Amino acid sequence: MFTRIFTLFMARNKEYFRDKSALGWNFIFPFLIIAGFGVIFTGNSRDIYKIAITGPAPNTQEISSLYENFRSMKMLQFLNYETFDSASAKLSHHKVDMIFEPSTGKYWISKTSPKGYIAEKILEAASTDQHQDKKLIKIEIEGKEIPYQEWLFPGILGMNMMFSALFGVGYVVVRYRKNGVLKRLSVTPLKPWEFLTAQMLSRMFLIIFSTSIVYTGCSLLYGFKCRGSFVDLLITVALGGFSMISLGLVIASKTSSEELAEGLLNFITWPMMFLSGVWFSLEGAKPWVITMSKFLPLYHLISAARKIMNDGSGLYEIRYELISLALMSLVFLTIGSLLFKWGKE
Repeated sequence: MFTRIFTLFMARNKEYFRDKSALGWNFIFPFLIIAGFGVIFTGNSRDIYKIAITGPAPNTQEISSLYENFRSMKMLQFLNYETFDSASAKLSHHKVDMIFEPSTGKYWISKTSPKGYIAEKILEAASTDQHQDKKLIKIEIEGKEIPYQEWLFPGILGMNMMFSALFGVGYVVVRYRKNGVLKRLSVTPLKPWEFLTAQMLSRMFLIIFSTSIVYTGCSLLYGFKCRGSFVDLLITVALGGFSMISLGLVIASKTSSEELAEGLLNFITWPMMFLSGVWFSLEGAKPWVITMSKFLPLYHLISAARKIMNDGSGLYEIRYELISLALMSLVFLTIGSLLFKWGKE
């Protein structure tokens, strides 16, 4: 028994080490991820609580001293806004965690935001005596407020779609190639575009079906609301899913190594998840980070879905996101079709 186990153990190890592309990628991938996130999350980008500053400078000694202490606190990023309305819109959509008005000591937070609660405690900790505490005036945000769970929900749906699209197509096609399924199909009348079309339609149906089930279940359990049109949301989900499936085809177009495909898919999915605003807003991020995120299909999918579900926007308001997704789909599909091979390279 132990001999058979040892034989299989050695055989699997040899298979792994003989796959040079997968072997190299498994060592390179962690360094690339660490280097990438090291560049992105350096300096001020480590600040995790965003404070919107509006109005003129403090006009009393107590507020001025408190404001200086507040700005010296760690983990805070201060963003200046010309008008209170623009800052209020950011707060209601959880793009900032607090609004602070230095001239009056007034501050606004969202009662549903966990980060707003922490920011409030940091502000209170910045005061050094009771006179400063009395100068602080807490005001609840007025008007339409998006509950944090409802703001987060489109990001969770988008992330689920991303994993389903990329791994459901990219990984499966690579497995077909490695197992010889594609080679057998290549001697049939089936054409490459017919095979790819069937794969994409199947994954599109599964994504829309599973997303609909998750959306309905969460709406019933948690009372989530879609303030826009369900038809617009369906169009956005379909176009976003199509774009990410096309990206999966690019990964699956040539490689026959499952380990390499898994590494490439992880290399795409992890940065895309963090740079598309799934868990937190990119408000105040470095300009080049914002620019890079706009080349990711998940960023536009989540942005459009949040506008529909949270703000009730229509197709015209999300036209830039839809156009971006359509162009990315065209580019990914063209590259994937040109590179696609039936057999192993």
